[in-house]
Amino acid sequence: MSRSLKVRSDYIEKAKLALKHQGFRSQRDLAEDSGMALSTVSNFLTGKAVDYATFVEICEKLRLDCKTIADLDAPIIPQSVTENSEKVTSNSAQDWGEAIDISVFYNRTIELTTLQQWIVDDNCRLVALLGIGGIGKTALSIKLAEQIQGEFDYLIWRSLRNAPPIQDLVANLLQFLSGQQETHLQEANFEEQLSRLMAHLRASRCLLILDNAEFILQSGDRQRTGFYRTEYEGYGQLLKRVGETSHKSCLVLTSREFPKELIPLEGETLPVRCFKLAGLSAVEGRKIFQTKGSFTGSDAQWSVLIDRYAGNPLALKIVASAIKDFFEGDISSFLQFLTQSPFIFDELRDLLYEQFGRLTSLEKEIMYWLAINREPVSIQDLQADFVRPLSPGELLQAVVALQRRSLIEKTAVGCTQQPVVMEYVTGELIDRIAEEIVEQKLTLFTSNALVKATAKDYIREAQNCLILQPAIDKLLGILGCPSSLEDSLAAILSTLRGKSAQETGYAGGNILNLLRQLQVDVSGYDFSRLTVWQANLQGMNLQEVNFADSDLSRSVFSETLDEVWSVALSQDDRLLATGDNNCKICLWQLQTGQQLLSFQGHTNWVRSVAFNSDGETLVSGSVDRTVKLWSVQTGQCLKTFTGHDGEVYSVAFSPDGQTVVSGSSDRTIKLWEINTGECLKTFIGHSKEVFAIALSPDGQIVASGSGDQTIKLWNINTGQCLHTCTGHTNWILAIAFSPDGQTLFSSSPDRLVKQWEVSTGKCLKTFTGHQNWVMSLAVSRDGQTLISSSGDQTIKLWDVANGICLKTFAGHNQAIWSVALSSDAKTIVSGSPDQTVRLWDAETGQCFKTLAGHTNRIYSVAWSPIDRDRTIASGSFDSAVRLWDAETGQCRQILSGHTKQVYAIAWSPDGQLLASGSGDRTVKLWDMKTGQCLRTAIGHENWVYAVAFSPDGQIIASGSGDHTVKLWSVSTGQCLKTLVGHLTWIWSVAWSPDAQILASSSGDRTVRLWDASTGECLKTLVGHTNRVYSVAFSPDGQTIATGSFDHTIKLWDLSSGECLQTLTGHTNGVYSTAFSPQGKSLASGSLDHTVKLWDGRSGECIGTYTGHTNEVRSVGFSPDGESLVSGSQDQTVRLWDVKTGDRIKIFRATRLYEGMNITGVTGLTTAQKATLEMLGASNS
Repeated sequence: MSRSLKVRSDYIEKAKLALKHQGFRSQRDLAEDSGMALSTVSNFLTGKAVDYATFVEICEKLRLDCKTIADLDAPIIPQSVTENSEKVTSNSAQDWGEAIDISVFYNRTIELTTLQQWIVDDNCRLVALLGIGGIGKTALSIKLAEQIQGEFDYLIWRSLRNAPPIQDLVANLLQFLSGQQETHLQEANFEEQLSRLMAHLRASRCLLILDNAEFILQSGDRQRTGFYRTEYEGYGQLLKRVGETSHKSCLVLTSREFPKELIPLEGETLPVRCFKLAGLSAVEGRKIFQTKGSFTGSDAQWSVLIDRYAGNPLALKIVASAIKDFFEGDISSFLQFLTQSPFIFDELRDLLYEQFGRLTSLEKEIMYWLAINREPVSIQDLQADFVRPLSPGELLQAVVALQRRSLIEKTAVGCTQQPVVMEYVTGELIDRIAEEIVEQKLTLFTSNALVKATAKDYIREAQNCLILQPAIDKLLGILGCPSSLEDSLAAILSTLRGKSAQETGYAGGNILNLLRQLQVDVSGYDFSRLTVWQANLQGMNLQEVNFADSDLSRSVFSETLDEVWSVALSQDDRLLATGDNNCKICLWQLQTGQQLLSFQGHTNWVRSVAFNSDGETLVSGSVDRTVKLWSVQTGQCLKTFTGHDGEVYSVAFSPDGQTVVSGSSDRTIKLWEINTGECLKTFIGHSKEVFAIALSPDGQIVASGSGDQTIKLWNINTGQCLHTCTGHTNWILAIAFSPDGQTLFSSSPDRLVKQWEVSTGKCLKTFTGHQNWVMSLAVSRDGQTLISSSGDQTIKLWDVANGICLKTFAGHNQAIWSVALSSDAKTIVSGSPDQTVRLWDAETGQCFKTLAGHTNRIYSVAWSPIDRDRTIASGSFDSAVRLWDAETGQCRQILSGHTKQVYAIAWSPDGQLLASGSGDRTVKLWDMKTGQCLRTAIGHENWVYAVAFSPDGQIIASGSGDHTVKLWSVSTGQCLKTLVGHLTWIWSVAWSPDAQILASSSGDRTVRLWDASTGECLKTLVGHTNRVYSVAFSPDGQTIATGSFDHTIKLWDLSSGECLQTLTGHTNGVYSTAFSPQGKSLASGSLDHTVKLWDGRSGECIGTYTGHTNEVRSVGFSPDGESLVSGSQDQTVRLWDVKTGDRIKIFRATRLYEGMNITGVTGLTTAQKATLEMLGASNS
């Protein structure tokens, strides 16, 4: 929002003359000199409104007095960022957040003058604007900001109404003040965040407005005034630092209470000041009534009326509605009524109490729902919240009545409440709910949801913080302890079972949400034959919970999303498709996040998905080398295109939907006819993998991005290469055409995004800002906005015209492999290996929905070298290291400490220590006697995929996605050496038995042999045609075994580096290889779901162990060589008898929904039921 000004009509000619007098030959000259759009300058010189800061800047350029030439009688027009298409640099330094429209504003001249003097002339660091609810603090803060915005380099307005955690708020401020550069400070400690913020406040003149601070302060009869809610004490540190420290910025705080930190800092002549806002004068107060209609009364009666409510604008609005509705606008009659009424409205709360008491039951229910929703809600969505049937006409009539009473407000998107009204209604709701639970007499508890599981993420968090937890606190104050509250809820539950939906309503969901907030173990609870609506069950352990014959509509569960490689939206934005590394494609309803279908058929990771233009057909490309065509209606595979000799990384439909283009690691692009499946053309020219492809909007040009660091543009009809674009210094991972087909965008691990001219292949622009690989791109349909995602775990929104990053979205905790943009450019969808798909509001930057997966796939297994110990260690996605008893299959111990998935584990030779490598970029060393973490080695800049102890147990080697191998001292945890040479991620490391040589395998298709003492690369083994995932030494140290995604295992002679033998038999990539202790056998685990046993000398396959239902990531022999252990993405560890090939045991960590009964449930799709079953639920 910004103030707009225009030149007075009688000064337009003078302004045009000033253009020439100041040496500008044309409007274009002035625009280029100022860095503005030509249309902005043109608007100024023709008397059209421009942004306030722009108006001032142009006046300064033309030596004009802005106050003299401005048309001050013109209305002040609030504009959103989307409405102000003529943004200039000054506007990009303003973020008005959720600031409301104040086009109707009542004077406050004295207040504005005083505040302006304090902030602009006296350079106050912090100004607290205090007053009771409804007095007009929010409106005044916005008007003040509009008036003085030209004095500041940055302006940020934020509402605290939904009580954002302090670290989230400061991270958001830092992101904006740093020009979207400081995007990872949510992970930093608060002290570091605060120091960075103060540095910005010293370096630039910033105006920060924090509105509604009372929502972060304690409330209630037993709370202390000015003290913070639990976990919100950081706000006090912020205010104290801003008030005490020298800087050139100002923080304006609006609140109903004075935060305690400011009491010793505040004073009339000090840099921290307090302004207590009083009510409106009688003259200004009457203006409020004029907006409501015609009223009669003498001047004296007007004064009595306005004085009675202390000039409070909100109170006067409510009173005006009451006088108009019940007293026909006669103030005298109303005042006479007050003298007879037992109600004395000394405070606004009393007035709200009286008004609320006059409402019908329907109007009260609407008020409760608006307080629960906490943001504007449409009539249709409000109607859907009601348990009882309600006609739209009946609802609309009640809404209009509430609007007339000034209890609700209408916005462009729906109805909501003023903060003071919302707080009052929320308090009423909490009191009533507590009373109903204690007395076991339910009304609101069944008709209203305390938390809406389907709400936007940040709204649901606010509901937890401001409704659910306060309700629990009130109940604990009455009942005394959590167990008593749990007993009360259990008693309610038993009375509800089997009753109609009208009778039970939201009670089942409310009980589950309360138990979740109380952290109660609900295992074995009976929720059968109930309506369980709006229960947030994501990540909640529901083992043995009975939901038989229940209605689970609008409840949210965990998904089985794996590492998400690709996302795509249908052109009408109804459907979302995701492809993951569990060989699966999921189809979702975008608006609700509900899973509709699951497409099964690929046998390897799904790297790319795309819809055709009508949204009826989906195409997918996979590491299994195939392209598949799917029916969106049924989920059936319509056709499989085979012909690529390598992984398929990217697919795209032609605009007419008749052909599909695919790019592959076999260095080619193929054009397929969808009806016949025939390959119409193969484009050859790249010297490395083709990671990305795109078709021009007219379908005539194919663009391809490759590992050879080039982009090629091809004529689709002739196959001729039209241009080769060079400029990136690393692979090309993503490309996207502009909607007009004139330009092309590309991204790369070199951290850059580039824009190219299609007709010439010339680079037009480079977008810089990402701190890691840039993995995916999407362009808005108007071509003005570009979206990019990166390994730095952020999404950036760019202004295409000037290359400026407008916004950075942070929230994923791993790389973001894929992004998509809705047709209206309002919603961004992102997919990540962190097992989530996130939906973002492109305008606010907030994540409003998260589809969260929960799988606990096994990445690594290792047998203790102590034979009598019979212990197996496993590393898994849930960040834990588990120790299993090989005899019983029971989990003995869980080692917790990593914050991301554990990719690698290794035992020390004496079995006393265990090393683990993780996606959190660390290596941890564990004491096996105590289970304690002894040391954490920090230094890698990417995930740690491999760890190995040296034979003497003194050194740990680690391999990482940062392309390096590091050697660490076991005794100190210090990094001794870093080995550099691989071109990409390192998947495996192994020591020779004599500790002289270290081997490493990589995604660059090579194995390197290093001198362990000097770090010199002695030899590079070349021969595999795909990523090399595994390397292992034979016990005699003479042979090296390697496993690759080219489906083969190779045996190499260590001394010569020659390939002795290539073992074939796996039908998919090989993840793991391990020699038996005697060296006679070699085991391998593969993406084809099998474990194979090979003769170590002849290379003959002597056994294939089947049973895993997903890729086998790791294999290892027992110390005596008689047993073999395997770990799989199917979440199991399996034990095999080497001699017979029989499966001895299956180990599995308890799944999230193990034993949960969903027999006969309603409200779920078939795909959702299948998901719950995969997470352990039973449907029989």
